[in-house]
Amino acid sequence: MKRWPVRMTLVMGGCLLVGCARNPQIAKMKHFERGETYFQKGKCPEAAIEYQNAIQIDPRFAQAHFELAQCFVRQSQWAQAYGELLRTADLEPTNWKAQLDLGNLLLAAGKYSDARDRAQIVLKGDAQNAQAQVLFSQVAAAQGDLPQALRTAQEAVQMDPDRPSSYLNLALIQDRSKDPVGAEENFQKALSVDPKYTPAMLALGNLYEHQKRWGEAEKQFGQAIAVQPQDPLLRGLLARLFLNEGRKDAAEQVMQDAKNVLKNNASGYRMLGDFYFSQGEMDRALAEFASLTSEHPKDPAVAKTYAQTLILKDHLDEAAKINDNILKNSPKDIDALILRGQILIREGKADDALQVLEGAVKDAPDNAMARYNLGIAYADTWNIGRAEVEWRQAARLQPNMIEAHRALAKVASQKRDLLMLAECGEQLIKIEPHSPEGYVVHAEALVKRGDGAEAEGDLRKAMEVAPEDATAYIRMGDLRALQKRYDEAGKFYSEALGRNPSAVEALRGLMNLDLAGSQTAKALRRVQNQIALAPNNSQFYLLLGHAELRNQDPVKAEAAFEKAIELDKNDVEAFLLLANVQVTRGSTEKAIAGYNRALQANPRDLRIYVALANLMEAQGNWQQAENLYQKALQIQPDYPVAANNLAYLMLEHNGDVSVALSLAQTGRRGLPSLSNTADTLGWAYFSQGVYNAATDLLQEAIKADPQNPTYHYHLGMAYQRTNNYAMAKRQLEYTLQISPDFRQADGIRRVLAESPKKD
Repeated sequence: MKRWPVRMTLVMGGCLLVGCARNPQIAKMKHFERGETYFQKGKCPEAAIEYQNAIQIDPRFAQAHFELAQCFVRQSQWAQAYGELLRTADLEPTNWKAQLDLGNLLLAAGKYSDARDRAQIVLKGDAQNAQAQVLFSQVAAAQGDLPQALRTAQEAVQMDPDRPSSYLNLALIQDRSKDPVGAEENFQKALSVDPKYTPAMLALGNLYEHQKRWGEAEKQFGQAIAVQPQDPLLRGLLARLFLNEGRKDAAEQVMQDAKNVLKNNASGYRMLGDFYFSQGEMDRALAEFASLTSEHPKDPAVAKTYAQTLILKDHLDEAAKINDNILKNSPKDIDALILRGQILIREGKADDALQVLEGAVKDAPDNAMARYNLGIAYADTWNIGRAEVEWRQAARLQPNMIEAHRALAKVASQKRDLLMLAECGEQLIKIEPHSPEGYVVHAEALVKRGDGAEAEGDLRKAMEVAPEDATAYIRMGDLRALQKRYDEAGKFYSEALGRNPSAVEALRGLMNLDLAGSQTAKALRRVQNQIALAPNNSQFYLLLGHAELRNQDPVKAEAAFEKAIELDKNDVEAFLLLANVQVTRGSTEKAIAGYNRALQANPRDLRIYVALANLMEAQGNWQQAENLYQKALQIQPDYPVAANNLAYLMLEHNGDVSVALSLAQTGRRGLPSLSNTADTLGWAYFSQGVYNAATDLLQEAIKADPQNPTYHYHLGMAYQRTNNYAMAKRQLEYTLQISPDFRQADGIRRVLAESPKKD
């Protein structure tokens, strides 16, 4: 009996402990408090797990939803943050911070009306909430209503004159409204309220930078770094300032300091290598990332950038080794899969690259870089339509991806889609207003549209933002040549070469002017002088070969084309020109050997297959020609030149007429304005007995090329089959008139002899 109270005490104490452990309110708060501790230490993934545990216990725990949203914001997981903020606002409508965060996310997503609604909700409950008023002004500014944006921004300042962010917002809108004086004044006011308010320092620094007030901008960025010395972004902005000022050494020193100071910050110690990479100093970038790989062997970002640099330097085996090691540890790593795709593309294995990159896109459909590289793989397999689709997706997913817009601009130029080309130029200008590229692209669209005056404005702007870049001077030379202002064209081309001695297009422009004036010797001297300045430029030897041909010296032309190939085995144009010279000189076997060399170096270039097939046809080896056209179509099934030519060979040599008709239709779809495809398709219809369709197409072919005897022969035979003997006779007789030795001459005479005398 004496022991009973002790046992009962223990049992009751145990019940109390179990009750505590099973009390959901206590359990959820423990998870929440652990989440708060992790969050304060910057451990967002761990904090998120604890907040989610609390929510699992109590799904209506509004504060946990809100704090979880803050975790997602810090990790830039915007969709998840939006969902948690929306849930917070539903559970606790008076959580003004959640409402405003939600409004800012909606603003960033372009949902202006919804963002304004959130600001109104806050102001209904708190009429003097300056942050809500700031959100109102930002919505108006985003919609282009700057007067309204200014009014509401000024009201926000009046609501809370001790809030630096209100002055910052007002200053930013004033800057957009072309009021730099007012903007500077309010940036300074924000800093007077809070001297350590780095957003205002950065905005003021940006203002000074745009005004080229270099020293004052440097002071602002320097003060921001002093306030937040561990933030690598601030050092990056200072380096950018130095680059814009032309102080590359100072920018490099900033990056070196970042590496030394931020030794434990991955973004910091990678800055120097990234700087070399961005400046195109690949050898220094390679050395830096090789060193970083040894110092930080567990940092996958360093390994990936090192592999990327190796790829750009064509050290593909070494890059593959590093990248394969990443994939061994993480087989689904999207960045590493993209790198593998890039390696395969550079190795000429576009089909294998397609398989890898399609898998990457399937796993990560919203990865812009995966889609961009998939587009490259499609382009390398001559599927330009699919390439364009992927590049458009990449640009949609990442609007500032300049590579995607650049690729689309090239497609637009090839398609002569001037609206698309102009839009690409506008996007490039928007992304990089201080780069000449966008202005040059936009100018190209205007020139092709016939608007030379507007194009000149773009080119002048390109020269202004990048006076040492040769591209705008080349395009201005092209414009002047188009306008027949040849002396001015020559001056612009010469200025371009002065800025870039390797500018092929500038030299080509000058040589074209020389040759147009029958100054062949001058053109030769010009290209020889430029080769002396840039002896390893394969394109200069290509131009030399052209000039030697104009000088009627095929021996020297052949030597020049050989040198171009020696310098660049992927110069397909040089291979094709060399073969033409060799055939002209009677060296057909050498030409065939050259084509085979070209195919070995460029196994997917369709031009080589077609050129060699044409030569085989000329040699009477139509079977080998058919085989080459078929190989080209294996690479690109809808390649119109190969489809058209193969169809014609099949029709001429008793091939499958149905297959030939399908191929001829492919050729016609791809080249609808070419007389040759009209003739082939018409002849295919003739072979199928569809004479009326054949007649229409053959008439179209003759309209485009009225002196082609083959077209007249085909049309005459079509008329013969439709019993239109008078027209048949006219066409067949005209065939013999323009080509007495026509290969079907005997057959034509028999048809004429056997035809009825009257229609």
